[in-house]
Amino acid sequence: MCLLAACGASAGRKSSASPVPVKAKHCRGGTTSVGSGRVAVAAVVRNGATAYRRPGNKPFARFGHLNQNDFPTVFRVVAVIRRGDCQATWYHVQLPIKPNGVRGFVPAGAVRLASVRSRIVVQVSKRRLTLFRRGRPVLHTTVAVGSKATPTPVGSYYVNQLLVPTDPSGPYGPGAIGISAFSNVLTGWTQGGPIAIHGTNEPWSIGHAVSNGCIRVRNPVLRRLFAATPAGTPVVIRP
Repeated sequence: MCLLAACGASAGRKSSASPVPVKAKHCRGGTTSVGSGRVAVAAVVRNGATAYRRPGNKPFARFGHLNQNDFPTVFRVVAVIRRGDCQATWYHVQLPIKPNGVRGFVPAGAVRLASVRSRIVVQVSKRRLTLFRRGRPVLHTTVAVGSKATPTPVGSYYVNQLLVPTDPSGPYGPGAIGISAFSNVLTGWTQGGPIAIHGTNEPWSIGHAVSNGCIRVRNPVLRRLFAATPAGTPVVIRP
């Protein structure tokens, strides 16, 4: 380590420089939108989180550190409430529960934030999925979507879990990218009929409306998506 005395400083001389005062941070308190077309923000639950319709009102949902599939619980942040000293107090988040797209407020201290630079857009009528990275398209692929009886729910969602099936040759292929959407018709299914983007053991189905609402891709494509879409990735499903 290079000390001042060894770097040419004169012994016994005092610096005439005065300490520079540190200005206190100041923000315009209130609610600010979070995220853009290039970067989204994910909130990972630390130990547990309670969601409120309005900050401080009666809670309507509670979440643990892990969800029912033992994957870390993640929300997508859409806005932040800050005090005048810039301290975040609440996050307005999208939740992985019914009804689709439901939002709530969680205390800032209950979560930690992470930036996400990926985004998925699915066009149901065109049977098309596009992966964006930093706002630029990097992958286009044909998909299978829900049938007329069990349609894929349109809306704005996010990746809330990444699951690896025990049998990679089964109906989900090598993996499933769970999103915060649920089927509007399969209400009696396990866990409420969650929707996912997953692989398939029926490659002939790609390009057709034949699924129970999930979005199927070819297994090699699933592997690429799985590696490129961390939890918190926005998923927009259009008609």
